[in-house]
Amino acid sequence: MGMTMTQKILAAHAGLKEVVAGQLIEADLDLVLGNDITSPVAIHEIEKMNIDGVFDKNKIALVPDHFVPNKDIKSAEHCKCVREFAKKNEITNYFEVGQMGIEHALLPEKGLTVAGDVIIGADSHTCTYGAVGAFSTGVGSTDMAAGMATGKAWFKVPGAINFVLKNKPAKWVSGKDIILHIIGMIGVDGALYKSMEFTGDGISYLSMDDRFTIANMAIEAGGKNGIFPVDQLCLDYIKEHSDRQPVVYEADPDAVYDETFEIDLSALKPTVSYPHLPENTKTIDEAIKDDIVIDQVVIGSCTNGRMDDLRVAASILKGKKVANGIRLIVIPGTQKIYLDAIKEGLVQTFIECGGVVSTPTCGPCLGGYMGILAENERCVSTTNRNFVGRMGHISSEIYLASPAVAAASAIAGKLTGPDNI
Repeated sequence: MGMTMTQKILAAHAGLKEVVAGQLIEADLDLVLGNDITSPVAIHEIEKMNIDGVFDKNKIALVPDHFVPNKDIKSAEHCKCVREFAKKNEITNYFEVGQMGIEHALLPEKGLTVAGDVIIGADSHTCTYGAVGAFSTGVGSTDMAAGMATGKAWFKVPGAINFVLKNKPAKWVSGKDIILHIIGMIGVDGALYKSMEFTGDGISYLSMDDRFTIANMAIEAGGKNGIFPVDQLCLDYIKEHSDRQPVVYEADPDAVYDETFEIDLSALKPTVSYPHLPENTKTIDEAIKDDIVIDQVVIGSCTNGRMDDLRVAASILKGKKVANGIRLIVIPGTQKIYLDAIKEGLVQTFIECGGVVSTPTCGPCLGGYMGILAENERCVSTTNRNFVGRMGHISSEIYLASPAVAAASAIAGKLTGPDNI
């Protein structure tokens, strides 16, 4: 029986010739990740184990990013806990203010995630690294603690769904639109504990930033992970960012998939997810008819805070002004992205059009800070979740969209697409 790409990676890291869906395995880890919210819990657990140090100081990444720079005393104490643990254990990959970034944008940029890796992170969007051909998945803080201590983790081998992406997407259709379309099609539990494996000729038209966005939101369909095949674009990206050697795995021709979906990318339109679940999708053509007046636009997050995202937003905003009363908040994913955006003049565009630009942070995505919504306010956001109260008051509403739709909506003062301004 053939294996999927995910199953091959897991088999190799478990020291097995083959694995099947549902099998319980113990696998070696290439990287264990935590942030300022989840790491303190893991650190307190690892302290209870009475172990001396961590399994490998070079294979742990600690990235305070949710409430940094610290927004209050509690967040400061959380970061202090992580900082002291990193110093005590001489953690190589500790990134805070000055070197900071949103974890899932930062780690690939730093070359810490490459093809063939097994990665766990105490953050649900750890599945992002499937874009570079790694098996990566979110875990709880206690699993993170065990991973830091032993370098191993238990997994139930997931079954898989094959998403065959075909043809070239139209202008303004990005990775965000593709994954929102998929989630709208299968639902928020449509890939529950499955590996979402993306194949097909359409992948060749997707940038690495598109792929990161799609893999990032696999969890929003219930997926255990999302993963892309390793093509030349991916190898070039890894070579540019990492000195580690990737290990390339390919699905067997007779790999077993629970389901297969063919998606014609050329037929897709910019897509928006309405409150209060990512599966509540409409095309922008449908959404415009609803005349949704908004209060705020957020462009950023681990989903859409990369250079492609900022460039497309700036291309729409350049020479224009945001609508009266609209708060436009732009958050680059990392310090490098921030600096590159300054060099390219993108930050100037965002400020001149009436927006504000923040240092890298998750901030508003989880209702942390830098963009909390008040009662009955509406936000078009490039983030990944639009649950009740996710960005603030329980009566507020979040409309998930691509950077192109978000930028156009900021100009219009209501939900709209880039072809309608």
